[in-house]
Amino acid sequence: MEICIVAVGKIKEKSLKMLIEDYSKRLRKYAKLSIIEVKDQPEKKNASIEDLNQLREVEATKIREHIKDGYKIALAIEGNSYSSEGFSKMIEDVKTYYGSRMYFIIGGSYGLSDSLKKEMDRLVSFSMFTFPHQLMRLILLEQLFRSMKISNNEPYHK
Repeated sequence: MEICIVAVGKIKEKSLKMLIEDYSKRLRKYAKLSIIEVKDQPEKKNASIEDLNQLREVEATKIREHIKDGYKIALAIEGNSYSSEGFSKMIEDVKTYYGSRMYFIIGGSYGLSDSLKKEMDRLVSFSMFTFPHQLMRLILLEQLFRSMKISNNEPYHK
């Protein structure tokens, strides 16, 4: 199985980097993992809706450059929600029916463009809350690791 996370922005906090690396290392026991960071757009104060849409499209273009053949999943608040077990089953189903390469897309502080979301095979929501995109990377990695443990019938702390 190959998992590629394409995320807008760099991780700046040292403690968050350490946790992300820890879960990446754990996950690599189950899947080939790559994390691609796409440069985010500079913050624009008092931006109009048109300006924000344009910024999201610029980021979407950069994201698309890194997506090849594979199943594309974007993290979006309007996506489907899963339990950990349901998320694990969804990943197993994708692997079984669509191939073993999966892309997980994490937008930046402006979110993802509507055009990019329409190109995805699936939208997944981890919560109705809005999370910082840097923290979302850690949450995704933890849930991917948890799903691998579930799929392999291995214990994981609760």
